[in-house]
Amino acid sequence: MTLDQALVDAAIAQLDRRWPADEPGGAAAVRLDDGRILTSVGFDNIHASVSLCQETGAYCQAYTLDRRVTASVCVFRDPEDGRYVILPPCGICQERLALWGPDVEVGVPDPEDPTRWLSRRLADVNPYYWARHFAGGAWPSTAMHAE
Repeated sequence: MTLDQALVDAAIAQLDRRWPADEPGGAAAVRLDDGRILTSVGFDNIHASVSLCQETGAYCQAYTLDRRVTASVCVFRDPEDGRYVILPPCGICQERLALWGPDVEVGVPDPEDPTRWLSRRLADVNPYYWARHFAGGAWPSTAMHAE
């Protein structure tokens, strides 16, 4: 179960359903270990501190379903030119994804062409993950995250 164009397309379809073409918008899609795809959008609010990342809803749903996330991608549409770009997971979303381990695949922009995307393992995006210190140098297990 890997990050592929179908996962990116699911995120784009969710973005297009939620946000008018003339507005900036974002959405995310995650693939679960059973092959299902979940999508979500961010929670915008006039009080910025209650806003959420695009991925949060799908992560919470995966956790509620007791399924493992194997891949995650976040897309953004630039209203000026209509381009879709892949946004790498922010530090908070990297922390959320850490629950499912270092091999979760995440979408990142291609440095040569930001309209294209690459797939990277979470461990490659975050090679100095802080919680390894508390797990004897290894990536913390799902059980450790739940303690």
